[in-house]
Amino acid sequence: METVIVAFENSKTAWRVKEILEGGGVASCVVCRSADQVRRTLHKLHVPAVVCGYKLGDQTAELIFDDLPLSCAMLVLASQSMLELMQNDDIFRLPTPVSRGDLAASVRMLLQIGRRLERYVRPRRSREEQSLIDQAKRLLMDRNDMTEEQAHRYLQKKSMDSGAKLVQTAQLVLDSTEPE
Repeated sequence: METVIVAFENSKTAWRVKEILEGGGVASCVVCRSADQVRRTLHKLHVPAVVCGYKLGDQTAELIFDDLPLSCAMLVLASQSMLELMQNDDIFRLPTPVSRGDLAASVRMLLQIGRRLERYVRPRRSREEQSLIDQAKRLLMDRNDMTEEQAHRYLQKKSMDSGAKLVQTAQLVLDSTEPE
């Protein structure tokens, strides 16, 4: 289960949201009462979403959002009049009072968005690793008259068969062609 930060000034609200999310199997929750606590928690844990009120004791949700990693989404629960004051369109909003079902569905959606953002924000491979894979594919294409897709599939299959990472298999292909 993924972890989300639940941050509200009012501890009763925070614990009620935590109970709904954890009780419904949506996410495990870390409760914070200040923007500073949110930031410290983000430095310790990889968290894909923050669920909070319009304002914590030391900062507004919009200012906290500016400090979030690019792969972390935010859902603000507040009265409609407070939500209308918000100017950042990248922050998700849900007017209170909110039903358990709407809250759970919104956080599930937020987690999905966080996972998708993660794919685009954090590269899966370094440039050096990708370069190595590309070199191995070019070698396979030249030596074995393969298309790029066939060379990639070959590397993938060899990786799966050996239980090695794709980049390790690419390195083995390149090493096996060096003169002795």
